[in-house]
Amino acid sequence: MLTIFKEIFTWWNQQTLGTRIQIFFYGKYVGKDEKGNKYYQSNSGKRWVIYKGEVEASKIPEEWYSWMHHISNKIENSRDLKKYKWQKEHLPNQTGTENSYHPKKNINVLKKKYNSWKS
Repeated sequence: MLTIFKEIFTWWNQQTLGTRIQIFFYGKYVGKDEKGNKYYQSNSGKRWVIYKGEVEASKIPEEWYSWMHHISNKIENSRDLKKYKWQKEHLPNQTGTENSYHPKKNINVLKKKYNSWKS
């Protein structure tokens, strides 16, 4: 019952009722990524994603990024993309979490390598 109210009144908890209706009438399921996000496309060419969990645009992996932004119509397979040993795994936006950058945490960054003439 609570999920129905969330779907009607909030947009930040996955999809709203309007999005569900749009998917039913106009949406064509295209695929799903390894994180559980679902991708849809309309006949007019509009593309959208239904996120699993919290709505955060940086959760779109690189395989789907070019498809979402109409750079390519081909959906890349994660198997086809060559990963180098220096590449890191994709992380969503870390702002507001404990992993976010904060200057006071990184005290070495604040050390000056010069002396200013004002005290």
